Amino acid sequence: MRERLNSLYPFSSLLIGLILAQALATVHVYLSNTVLCDSLLAIKGAGYLIIPNSHVMEQLRKAAPAFLGGLFFTFSIGAGISMFSLALAWIWDRMLYRKKFLLYVFLVLWALCLAALNFRGFKLFVTLYFLLIPPVVFFIAAKQMSYWNKKNPRSRPNEIIHIIPVILLALFLSWQIDNRMFTDFRDIYLLSNPVGSKINKFYYKYTLYPAEIFKSLNQKMLKTAMIENQKADAARMLEDIFLNDDYVPIQQNIDTDLKVVTIGDDFIFKRHDRSVLQISAKEFFHNPHSAIMEFEQKSDTWALFRKITMFSLLSGFPLAVYVIVHGIISILFGFFFNLRTSSLITSILCFVVCLVFIFSFQLNRTRHISERNIAEALQSGHWQDRVAALKFIDKNGLEIKQFHTYPELLKSNYIAERYWFVRTLANSRKPETYRDLLGFLNDSHPNVASMALYGLGKRRNKEAIDRIMQVIKTSDDWYLQWYAYKALRALGWRQTKLD
Repeated sequence: MRERLNSLYPFSSLLIGLILAQALATVHVYLSNTVLCDSLLAIKGAGYLIIPNSHVMEQLRKAAPAFLGGLFFTFSIGAGISMFSLALAWIWDRMLYRKKFLLYVFLVLWALCLAALNFRGFKLFVTLYFLLIPPVVFFIAAKQMSYWNKKNPRSRPNEIIHIIPVILLALFLSWQIDNRMFTDFRDIYLLSNPVGSKINKFYYKYTLYPAEIFKSLNQKMLKTAMIENQKADAARMLEDIFLNDDYVPIQQNIDTDLKVVTIGDDFIFKRHDRSVLQISAKEFFHNPHSAIMEFEQKSDTWALFRKITMFSLLSGFPLAVYVIVHGIISILFGFFFNLRTSSLITSILCFVVCLVFIFSFQLNRTRHISERNIAEALQSGHWQDRVAALKFIDKNGLEIKQFHTYPELLKSNYIAERYWFVRTLANSRKPETYRDLLGFLNDSHPNVASMALYGLGKRRNKEAIDRIMQVIKTSDDWYLQWYAYKALRALGWRQTKLD
């Protein structure tokens, strides 16, 4: 058994790296949630509308949302760091023959990475991800490879059989990457079946928690602001300006997103008690939005971490899934075959399945639609053709009501089809389509209901404000509330003190 576990060093070392990442991510998200909860309480205490609402706010101090939200970091940054550390251990053992002086080179690169991540401000948990996970994964993988080398001194050439499929699959996967990949994957594999739909709901429900950690200020829905050393009239003027950019003025002693202090004729914009921008009052009042945007850009210290997280999601996550599935299947086959045979069969099986999956994905997302064959595609018996036509209609801003299949589309049972149909209603200007759009606010799937909110905002009909406000106050879905607030802002609504 020990020999088999050591032969599966990619699986075991990766699994330990992911467990460590999950432990860190859970605490990271939990602490972020408590900070968000404090901000929401301050905004609510100041008399303003909060997003997320009280239903969601009650969950912020509980462990479950932190654990489930932490899974995003585990399978993005955690998977990326673990896979990179595993690859580095393999290179050091198999290609560099464990030359000790090269470890110092790795340590220097490691230190430079930590310095770059903290260059614009120290981040405790980002540092912990990169400080703890790499040495643990590297050490475990190197130790297991050392044991395996002693037991099987001629095994190194055979490993190329397992590595080549991974390289080929990575190349095929990179062929799929474009700005539509995530939505196409969601439509084809998640929204098309009950299991995928539940995974999709889980993703949209719990990724908003970790996203709050590394969003830039211009990406956040609500921000807090404190204005110091100002006369009453000047303070009211500044509050009014900041509310236009969703900075809610508060008086409580918390760490606000923006603190404005006055020195002479200048305003000092601070974040976390660090001066970010100094600007004259005259220049600020001439173009306040531009000054706020400059402050947000200069105070963004998470840009590098966001890029690494996205890269890890695109590369580390699929590789980690491959290694985990490969390890589990190899263990199961080990009950029937010897070590080498089970490993070889597993690699062939995983490669074939992944290859079929990738080409199936490409085949399903490639639908040739032009303005001449839209009507024909909308009548197709394949929902993929109908969705492709709806995407074309949405992209080109065509009137959906002109197509005689409109009544059938309105009653579709396919989530992806309803989603894109509602998107097309946002471009329509027919009164009857507006009523249909309102009806989709009650759709059972949050992705469809969110598109109804998007459409109401895009259609600029202020009569919808009360309906949208009802969604914000009664929904327990943060994702829906996020879209509802954006729709309100698109309709010209802005924060004022509630009665």
